[in-house]
Amino acid sequence: QVQLVESGGGLVQAGGSLRLSCAASGRTFGSQTMGWFRLAPGKERMFVGAINWSGGATNYADSVKGRFTISRDNAKNTGYLQMNSLKPEDTAVYYCATKYGRMELTSANSYNTWGQGTQVTVSS
Repeated sequence: QVQLVESGGGLVQAGGSLRLSCAASGRTFGSQTMGWFRLAPGKERMFVGAINWSGGATNYADSVKGRFTISRDNAKNTGYLQMNSLKPEDTAVYYCATKYGRMELTSANSYNTWGQGTQVTVSS
């Protein structure tokens, strides 16, 4: 089974950029959809975006479209979330997750493996 470890979070000023990484162990990462979610205090876990197993298709939440980019390098068993033009409302713990297939991409319940999360804080 895949295990996921996120890294790259931190404190950044509004307008800045961060790149999160999601390192996967196991042999199945390259055949799975990878999603990114975030959880802000007092809010529900929110879908950020997802990428299919080959990297050929991506989906994004409207609130991050045009600012965030998801990519993956299956040879390195690693996925990425590039975040540009960050806003204070992007402050949250960010999680990567994996699943098979591309049904219900935006539903956290459809993902079967999760990382521990990494904190992103955007100051105004």
